Amino acid sequence: MHVPDGFINAPVSAVTGVVAAGAVAVSLRGARRELDERTAPLAGLVAAFIFAVQMLNFPVAAGTSGHLLGGALAAILVGPFTGVLCVSVVLLMQGILFADGGLTALGVNITDMAIVTTVVAYAAFRGLVKVLPRKRRSVTVAAFVSALLSVPAAAVAFTLIYAVGGTTDVPIAKVATAMIGVHVLIGIGEAAITALTVGAVIAVRPDLVYGARGLQQQLRLRVNGELVDAPAAAPAPAAARSSHRKVWITGLVTSLVLAGFVSFYASASPDGLEKVAKDKGIDSKVEKHATEDSPLAGYGVKDVSDARISGGLAGVIGVGVTVVAGSAVFWVVRRRRTSDDVSPSSTSQVA
Repeated sequence: MHVPDGFINAPVSAVTGVVAAGAVAVSLRGARRELDERTAPLAGLVAAFIFAVQMLNFPVAAGTSGHLLGGALAAILVGPFTGVLCVSVVLLMQGILFADGGLTALGVNITDMAIVTTVVAYAAFRGLVKVLPRKRRSVTVAAFVSALLSVPAAAVAFTLIYAVGGTTDVPIAKVATAMIGVHVLIGIGEAAITALTVGAVIAVRPDLVYGARGLQQQLRLRVNGELVDAPAAAPAPAAARSSHRKVWITGLVTSLVLAGFVSFYASASPDGLEKVAKDKGIDSKVEKHATEDSPLAGYGVKDVSDARISGGLAGVIGVGVTVVAGSAVFWVVRRRRTSDDVSPSSTSQVA
């Protein structure tokens, strides 16, 4: 789904760039409300995990592969505004360091892969958790369905963008049929990865899953024949509160293993967009990537001849850079929230 330079003309690319910039600005403000003591430490990790899993292309049809987009996963784990920022950080790292996704098409990619997937997925997720039984399993089911819907939604979004600004003369009906058809299949893989990941986190630390907050039923006790609300639970012990560090370390190690080792066994077939572009001639005007001479271009380390080592090192570097960049962004946003909370009026009242 990473759109290269040349697929979309300059005016439409510029418009999507403005849309993406506006959405990121709104998300930076919205993320202040989402990034608390539980969410903030995990947000950078979520970005790194999405980067790692996006390296694992899985086969979906003859000669075609797919990979995680990540909008649904990020929105459910750390919130929709923070989710947009997570995927945007991943796309920025991929475009600059790995020549994956055009730089002039960065606005297209953020709009399509970060904004559309996150908005569609989180809207569907919130609607489902309201009607499903208030159980942990329902959160996993809602995660599966919302992720499944987000991928063809992104395919529809690309088709609409291409209809307005495509640089090749390909009938839009053919593009729509091919894009939506293959991305429905890719959506199944996205849904499985999202549900498994959300289910794994919610089984260990349900309080760390942003989308699951507020879903617990109030415990009620029968006293003298009447139901009354049970007393509020005591705060979690320090050991339980600090266990998020174990979750963070486990997630980082998992990301490094996926990117540094498992990625070598990923499908080498073109992904959905690449396959459609080649079959329909959309790629006839693709342009040279501005950073194609980068030492990490193509997810390999330049001058390292062994493909396994080259790809593994590139994956590890990518995870490291993404977790650092993402954590820095979310640390700054979190600091802004903290400084906003300590207003002059509140300071004077304390004094």
